Amino acid sequence: MGESGFVEVPGGSLYYEAAGSGPAVLLVHAGVANLRMWDPLVPLLSDRYRVIRYDTRGFGMTESEHVEFSNRDDLVAVLDDGGAETATVVGASRGGIIALDSVIEYPARFDALVVVGGGVSGFEPSTAVGEPGMWEEAERMWEAHEWEGLCDLETRWWVDGPGQPTDRVDPAVREIVHGWILSNYRAEKVEGIPKPLQPPAFERLEEVAVPTLVMMGGLDDPGTNEACRLLASRVAGATTIVYDGAAHMMTLEHPGRFADDLLAFLDAVHA
Repeated sequence: MGESGFVEVPGGSLYYEAAGSGPAVLLVHAGVANLRMWDPLVPLLSDRYRVIRYDTRGFGMTESEHVEFSNRDDLVAVLDDGGAETATVVGASRGGIIALDSVIEYPARFDALVVVGGGVSGFEPSTAVGEPGMWEEAERMWEAHEWEGLCDLETRWWVDGPGQPTDRVDPAVREIVHGWILSNYRAEKVEGIPKPLQPPAFERLEEVAVPTLVMMGGLDDPGTNEACRLLASRVAGATTIVYDGAAHMMTLEHPGRFADDLLAFLDAVHA
């Protein structure tokens, strides 16, 4: 049976869930989701691994005060509470940035790194992320609390993929991600003030010394894919897998293939 609870950290309480036994795998969710995004994956991993996941500040069931905090320290606090001396960290999108930064700041705590459609802190893509005026309109809707319109915009970009038709993805996948985004905005949770990694990862990618897997969606945002290619090119021995027919949420578009690819990587790390 799985376990769940809260990890108390300075100015916050992080909700986590864990299942299985074996080498630890820590899952960090995307900014358009919460720990529920990993639901299809956990049963496939937990037969051989101890799978830990949590809601970062501002998401899901985690609570935070409006204080300065480090996402890297939060991540390591979850590992400590879960009794994991080391782990493979798997981060999707925003979670990939947190995972990468954590590996750089706390290298002794990680067996391997998996970045799924994630960025690189301190890196500005040459390809604009979003259409002209898109994020200005998103900011306007956010300030006006026009949550439905904002969720529609983010769903079109991150689920359908830039320039893709709204019927490209399974409607159930589209609906569940839209629901995550909407529920999070409506909750209006306090996130706190995240302290960036200094110097940022862009200046320190050669410090990553663990096995690294970079997973990309062929239909994803071009700026995101540029960051993924940069990461793969500068981390020694990094492996890249491209999901040609998927966009940003490849974990939900192709959960079976994603699980197979991740398990193959994990098994090689722990062989």
